[in-house]
Amino acid sequence: MKFIASSSALLSHLQAISRVINSKNTLPILECFLLKIEGLKLTATASDTETTLVTNFDLIEADRDGSFAIPSKTLLDSLRELSEQPLTIEIDENSLEVTIYYQNGKYKFVAQNGDEFPKMKELKENCSNLEIPASILLNGINSTVFASADDELRPVMNGVVLDITPEDVTFVASDSHKLVRLKNTSVHGEQKSMLIVPKKPANMLRVILPKETGNVIITFDDSNVVFRLSNYTVFCRLVEGRFPNYNVVIPQNNPYKVLVDRISLLNTLKRVAIFANQSSSLVKLVITNNKIELTTQDIDFSTSAEETISCQYEGDRIIIGFKAQFIIDIVSNLNTQDIVLELADPSRAGLFLPLQNEENEDLLMLLMPMLLND
Repeated sequence: MKFIASSSALLSHLQAISRVINSKNTLPILECFLLKIEGLKLTATASDTETTLVTNFDLIEADRDGSFAIPSKTLLDSLRELSEQPLTIEIDENSLEVTIYYQNGKYKFVAQNGDEFPKMKELKENCSNLEIPASILLNGINSTVFASADDELRPVMNGVVLDITPEDVTFVASDSHKLVRLKNTSVHGEQKSMLIVPKKPANMLRVILPKETGNVIITFDDSNVVFRLSNYTVFCRLVEGRFPNYNVVIPQNNPYKVLVDRISLLNTLKRVAIFANQSSSLVKLVITNNKIELTTQDIDFSTSAEETISCQYEGDRIIIGFKAQFIIDIVSNLNTQDIVLELADPSRAGLFLPLQNEENEDLLMLLMPMLLND
């Protein structure tokens, strides 16, 4: 079997799906790409059994159909060293020896039988569908995935929730300390459904979605979900369990509202966080008329930092503490010039909101405070 493919096209598609391959696999075949040729179309698959990524692209020439599995590291490492050029790839169907001919030489290595590669599971007949623009799906994942947890005891927190209703689609993620909720009213589901997409496939979607311009077809049952893009397909097992009612933890009627420049706040947080206590990582915010004083200290090492920035606020003096890295994560992921910080008292969660939401969007980020001794 012989085919000819563009080296850069082959490399870019294989790199995109290679992120699903684990460094250690129970099945040696999972360290390979499954390559399948049908006509002038090459379909490449990578999997860790829980998540499967499939991509396809056009070949320049192919003499027959067939499938085989090639070690992913060997193939990627060899392709990275080549400039853009057509590659001629020959596979001996008896010995499974692969020869890649390039401009000034050739590579040789051995493939594996493609029939040994695990088959992608089929969805149940009573599955549901959601069509969503790629840009909205990307924004939903980008805005929330950083807030998801890595908690073996509570696996339902380890992913991005798609809460689908006939009125809207809401993206949610939380690690119990911080919570992000992004509601989009321009997308509607057929019925009420809730999916918990694991963090790993969610992060892989972040890589391939920027290349998409059209819609993504999401098909799901109660156990699995498939994201169909123009050149990629992502299949993954959903996180089992019920996500907590996220709306009940969002505090209402917050009397104190502070308007502050996001970049100014972010840069200040990064500076003072250097001097925070290594175990608590506490940063204290003292908010008075039109200014925020941020302080950190580490008594054990006699270090401290204090900085004041301007804001728009008139009201009672507020003192509240947050974990430095958590508040930096929140402010970093609010893609807006000005943010509104809504507070009630030092023991209740603070809300971080954009001053103006994008059209059809409602974004809210919540952060639990830390206990202050003074």
